[in-house]
Amino acid sequence: MTLTRITPEEARARIAAGAVLVDIRDPDEHARSRIPGALNAPVGTQPQLGEVPAVIYHCRSGMRTDANAARLAAASPCEAYLLEGGIEAWRAAGLPVIDDAKAPLEIMRQVQITAGLLVLTGVILSLTVAPAWIGLSAFVGAGLTFAGATGWCGMAKLLAVMPWNRRAAA
Repeated sequence: MTLTRITPEEARARIAAGAVLVDIRDPDEHARSRIPGALNAPVGTQPQLGEVPAVIYHCRSGMRTDANAARLAAASPCEAYLLEGGIEAWRAAGLPVIDDAKAPLEIMRQVQITAGLLVLTGVILSLTVAPAWIGLSAFVGAGLTFAGATGWCGMAKLLAVMPWNRRAAA
């Protein structure tokens, strides 16, 4: 089954007619910014939909829903659609979005910021203190390569247990 892409306006009309909107992003992303009424069911989890006429899947920009369209179609017990452009297109169309600026940044953004700062620190220290500090940058690069190859990121695991992220986990 192929999933049809629909515009935010079409999605809004289908939701008004009883369709369920499912956000496939991770819970930390959903907590920071979400479409009112959307269920959060990250890819790989099965949302409890009950008897609904249709389901509309969305992510941030539409790329994750496109990449997982076959999986989403197979998991759909009814007619299913993809929200073209994701929550970004929904927001651009002037439709309501709940933003929680107090929610922690998404874990992957925290990893990107931390890794970038560690690499930059390693380079600066290697130029100003001792050349051996370049090892810090090499260590972070190796860790990111390992995370990309295996799907397991030690830095993300560490950041997830930091005090500022505990609210999202509760």
